[in-house]
Amino acid sequence: MEILGLDIGGSGIKAAPVNIETGELLAERYRVPTPRPTKPESVAEAVLTLIEHFDWKGPVGCGFPTVVNNGQCMTKSNIHKSWVGVHVDQLLAEKTGLPVTVINDADAAGLAEMTFGAGKGKMGLVVTVTIGTGLGTGVFYNGQLIPNFELGRIYYKNGEIIEYFAADSARKNENLSYKTWGKRFNKFLKHTVRIISPDLFILGGGASKKLDKFENEITVDVPVIVAENKNEAGIIGAAVAAYLKIHKEQTVAGNRA
Repeated sequence: MEILGLDIGGSGIKAAPVNIETGELLAERYRVPTPRPTKPESVAEAVLTLIEHFDWKGPVGCGFPTVVNNGQCMTKSNIHKSWVGVHVDQLLAEKTGLPVTVINDADAAGLAEMTFGAGKGKMGLVVTVTIGTGLGTGVFYNGQLIPNFELGRIYYKNGEIIEYFAADSARKNENLSYKTWGKRFNKFLKHTVRIISPDLFILGGGASKKLDKFENEITVDVPVIVAENKNEAGIIGAAVAAYLKIHKEQTVAGNRA
């Protein structure tokens, strides 16, 4: 089965068709800039551009950068406030004329890793962390996604959101060494361990490629490994989410019949 995966990010919107059995991209991914401001209608137009680029006629999966509950945007996080309350799946389906499944973007990246990457077959409580502008987290128990577990949004000192302190953007903005920043990231991991006691961390995003530069600062008593799907994780995971929804609907329909 082939599904088009979409990854809506702060600076760009990326897409590619995905082979849902292997996780492979079936064409080179295509990217358009994220509109400014990131309001619903302008983003929907950008998505339509990607659909037309691939001349896509089938189902679509979309990773979206905020809490998503049954296709509806629940918080503004790092996007325009006008999104709150919008049924993103319905908006994009109406714009494109195609069935669209929408989930949190960090959950999408985690799904890719748990289905086709370093998390495949891993049991227990697994936390995937996408280290980038923020700290996007996906939480899985025995391979099943627990959606919208935004651990990067927990509060740190003086009411500061911890991802502002420990994300890769903080390292870049404050010109920190990997050693200094690594101590900050370790504090995030320690907070996470204290709250939910995971069995495994899987690190993705740009900074994960430099793990050798800060791994000595990580002191949590939980295994930490590097993700395998790199920059395609959001696209692949969005397609997986769409497949899982379609499969569930077909199963329910079959049971009713």
